[in-house]
Amino acid sequence: MSHPVAGTGYGGAAFALVLFVLLVIILRAGWTF
Repeated sequence: MSHPVAGTGYGGAAFALVLFVLLVIILRAGWTF
């Protein structure tokens, strides 16, 4: 599984964290939008 921002340090980690949080919010919202 290739990660395009691997090796960017904090930027990559922050980006992954944001995606994870958004995914959790979407799942908890039940895909209503």
